[in-house]
Amino acid sequence: MLSEHRHMAAAQAFFRSAKSVTGVTPDQVTTDGHGSYPRAIRRTLGRGVEQWTSAYKNHRLEQDHRGIKGRTRCMKGFKNFASAERFCRSYDELRNLLRPCTRQIQYVAARRSRPLHLHRATSVLAILEAA
Repeated sequence: MLSEHRHMAAAQAFFRSAKSVTGVTPDQVTTDGHGSYPRAIRRTLGRGVEQWTSAYKNHRLEQDHRGIKGRTRCMKGFKNFASAERFCRSYDELRNLLRPCTRQIQYVAARRSRPLHLHRATSVLAILEAA
């Protein structure tokens, strides 16, 4: 979730969104230790949810937006929030389209993923050329 500010309202919106998408209230949440998270977790998910702050357990999630960081570094960031939101949304949709896996830990054989990736990439290029 991309938000313009990192405060209590943004944290609550994120936890509400995650809860509605998954349909599950977790027993524990791992965060980076920002000050707004404990109250947002208590108010949105309930007092029984335990918060963990760990750089190592959160590392996998932090690596998810490494590709975006790599592309924005050479551009020296975004000039405004609207352009950042537009870029992140399209980048995420394209990445999900080109990804051969449908679940987090799913093995896809190379003989199956290559033609699938080639077909999807060709489709994306055709859409971009038409636009």
